Amino acid sequence: MKKSMRLIINDRETETTAPAGTVSLDFIRDHQKLPGTKEGCREGECGACTVLIGRLTGDDVRYKTVASCLLPLGELQNNHVVTVEGLDGAGTGDLTPVQQALTDEGASQCGFCTPGIVMALTGFFLFSETLDYSDAVDAADGNICRCTGYVSIQRAARKLCDEFAPRLDKTKNRVEQLVEWGILPAYFSEIPGRLKGIGATHPTPSGHRHSSQEGIVIAGATDLYVQKPTELLDKELEFISKRSDMTGIKKEKNTVRIGAGTTVEELKRSPLINDLFPNMRDYLNLVSSTIMRNRATLAGNIVNASPIGDLSIMLLALDARLSLVKGSPKDKGNTKRDVPLKKFFKGYKQMDLKDGEIIETITFPVPAKNSRFHFEKVSRRKYLDIASANTAVTIETDGDTIADIHLSAGGVSPIPLYLEKTRAFLKGKAITTDTVGEAVKIMEQEISPISDVRGSARYKTLLLRNLIYAHFMVLFPENELATDLHRLTQTSKSEDG
Repeated sequence: MKKSMRLIINDRETETTAPAGTVSLDFIRDHQKLPGTKEGCREGECGACTVLIGRLTGDDVRYKTVASCLLPLGELQNNHVVTVEGLDGAGTGDLTPVQQALTDEGASQCGFCTPGIVMALTGFFLFSETLDYSDAVDAADGNICRCTGYVSIQRAARKLCDEFAPRLDKTKNRVEQLVEWGILPAYFSEIPGRLKGIGATHPTPSGHRHSSQEGIVIAGATDLYVQKPTELLDKELEFISKRSDMTGIKKEKNTVRIGAGTTVEELKRSPLINDLFPNMRDYLNLVSSTIMRNRATLAGNIVNASPIGDLSIMLLALDARLSLVKGSPKDKGNTKRDVPLKKFFKGYKQMDLKDGEIIETITFPVPAKNSRFHFEKVSRRKYLDIASANTAVTIETDGDTIADIHLSAGGVSPIPLYLEKTRAFLKGKAITTDTVGEAVKIMEQEISPISDVRGSARYKTLLLRNLIYAHFMVLFPENELATDLHRLTQTSKSEDG
């Protein structure tokens, strides 16, 4: 007997027996006959398939924008799915303020991408604390438009911010306020009660099964559904998002503990993380677009084991550790073990992960007050691209001396690389040009880059050298070595021709 699931799509409750592995984009267009959600790249790159997903949290529904082309249908059980058609709740055909602003500023030409941009900017009104223009730009960062050149879209976004930011009342429920403004239709006010009713009669599975015999574990699926969408269609799937014990970010004494299912966007918006690392929001904006960060998880980035995984590189420099678990938390026979992230990667796409194990939490020490963190990434595009090389560092200082350091590098090895030998050399050394110069020589012996479409092995070596110089230039601008290191970076460029 096929399993059924219930959800609300726009203003309509829906029950389906479609496989949990069905791509949500196909369900929306083919099953629900809602063609406003467009099929473009099917890789989460273009934003034409953007929808809002609302999940009941306490008495409220929290919404986020996602790429439906990489979203398994099983994630939608007991959720509210909103397509562009769902913004016309009264069926009048009237434009919302978001749609009207795009129209007024000439921000739609062929129209193919417009529904995705409408959903992105509507999502901005739901998540932005201040309705700041920079948040509006971030919200639409995953939407490609080949007609307008983006300036008209930016004008529309600024117009919306100028109109509504002064009217924002943070004491009011955000959904209710957006209903008052006409940005959301009135039926949104009823969604929390309706989802509670669905959940009472159709509870979400606990999702505590872990072994490969019982089901394939799905985290964000942002890479998995690019690679294997058809293979997962009829498989038994277990969704990390259903487990409340695998999300959240908190500080426990001198340790930061992050649930493996925590998304990159949740990390970006965490008050704790932004207090500890003031530049983290900027770094995470380099990782991917909002519609991808809303799905991509920390554990997913780690087990993908990409040699240029941005989150893995950052976490290596934070001296992170992984808690691995096998079996349900309710099972007496479940087992746990702790592994340093720098020991987790064994070879290209090979990890210290036993059959049936998953990552449960990621932890790292709270940075010392006299420590500094920095991340560098070079790619063909500054944003929304895969790194040619990336690197991160945490440096703890004692006066002008490096008391401790953790340094990582991506794109120069078969694995996300912890630079152990370079660290051993730098620890206890004075922060001088000579010290950094000697360190990069050791780094060059520690890495093993290969030539590929992102650059030659020689290019990647020189690139990483300059990125390590950049760490010290940015973190110690008061030190005279910044001028010397700038000169050395110019020398490197000359060597590369």
